[in-house]
Amino acid sequence: MSALSGHAFVKMNGLGNEIVVVDMRGAPAAITAADARAAATPQGASYDQMMALYPPRTGDTDAYVRIYNNDGSEAGACGNGMRCIAELMFRETGKDALTFETPAGLLNTWKGAAPLVSTVDMGAPRFSWNEIPLAEEFADTRCIELQIGPIDKPILHSPSALSMGNPHAIFWVADVMAYDLGKIGPLLENHPIFPERANISLCAVTSREHIVVRTWERGAGLTKACGSGACAAAVAAARLKKTGRAVTVTLPGGDLKIEWRERDDHVLMTGPVAFEYEGRFDPSLFSAVA
Repeated sequence: MSALSGHAFVKMNGLGNEIVVVDMRGAPAAITAADARAAATPQGASYDQMMALYPPRTGDTDAYVRIYNNDGSEAGACGNGMRCIAELMFRETGKDALTFETPAGLLNTWKGAAPLVSTVDMGAPRFSWNEIPLAEEFADTRCIELQIGPIDKPILHSPSALSMGNPHAIFWVADVMAYDLGKIGPLLENHPIFPERANISLCAVTSREHIVVRTWERGAGLTKACGSGACAAAVAAARLKKTGRAVTVTLPGGDLKIEWRERDDHVLMTGPVAFEYEGRFDPSLFSAVA
């Protein structure tokens, strides 16, 4: 029987990034890729990412979190999803600060100044080609050799690449809405240069303190907001001296505040979350899986 059959869930979103939270702490069974895909169907609870809470595996942490994309693959990081589960656990525990273990490492979260607003420490970005990872060596990942379209007139070219717990490529454009990201995104996500696929972002720099971003998420597709994508774009812009280390990132779903902290290189993301509804997964969703 599927671990999600009849299981309760909470549907939330972070700036329109659709998040489903399932609490597996009481019965920590494994969720398969097929389970995750079935749960993401319209008959279940359509989502970009599903955040699964498990009992802590290490001391001084509040929970272990596994993150599933709607295609069943696992993600290393999801900033908007982390803010969602943090809000649930702030209410449950009465704490103002929490530490979660994720596949990308330990992430600290704390309440913001306003209700339903919180900050996540996404950790330090990784820039080495083999840590992102890329399929071939680049001495400087601020700009890698990659383009799509005709050689003499590419549609997009020369992205920045880095990891925020998952791989990101950021293309610099004047207008993020001028491209069919729904068509271009999957081609670039699955480009051979990315052995683990990649999140593909378009970024327009409007000032030293403001950038505009759209992201095609690896394993999820177009999204109204990708938290790790916003972090990656902000860091990439600062690396290229296009902006300072603190920016407002405007996404289709709204704004995030991103700071690439100088003293330890950690990336702090602050933004809102919203509750949508609660429910239970119909066991019939998983009959084909079983």
